[in-house]
Amino acid sequence: MKNKLVITLLFLLTGSVATHAQLKRFSLGPYVEAGFPVGDFSETHNTGYGVGLNADIKLIAGLGVTGSVGYMRFGGQRDAAGDKYPAVSAIPVRVGLKYQLVSLLYVKLESGAANFTGDNSGSAVILAPGLGIRLLGLDVQAKYEAWFKDGTTGFFGLKAGYNF
Repeated sequence: MKNKLVITLLFLLTGSVATHAQLKRFSLGPYVEAGFPVGDFSETHNTGYGVGLNADIKLIAGLGVTGSVGYMRFGGQRDAAGDKYPAVSAIPVRVGLKYQLVSLLYVKLESGAANFTGDNSGSAVILAPGLGIRLLGLDVQAKYEAWFKDGTTGFFGLKAGYNF
């Protein structure tokens, strides 16, 4: 828990310093997302929902650095015997690269850690490629996200946010 707090504070502090240094090259804003489980995960869990905070820093020639901290929860389904699978809740912390293909369209590759909360413990490694559109402050993204811990938990996601 201490590590999560330190990472979150460093992320926010870095964002604050970058905002004052280069206001036009840095953006920060909230997002909401939905995750649609695939594979074995779709047989045990329902659609997941999440919220969080996203940051983007433009570097050079369409290349940028991105990061986010949020909360994601997938409710459990019932099995044939009527027993319910426990919900999967996590605090995903992601960092990655973003490349602008044309003025509105970008590709993104993020990695990080999904720190489980509730009944689950530990962390999973995240790998999340995505494709998005950013128009003014509105940012909409489609992605596939995989969490690696004792196998793969994967889902297709839709993420929408507003960057200030």
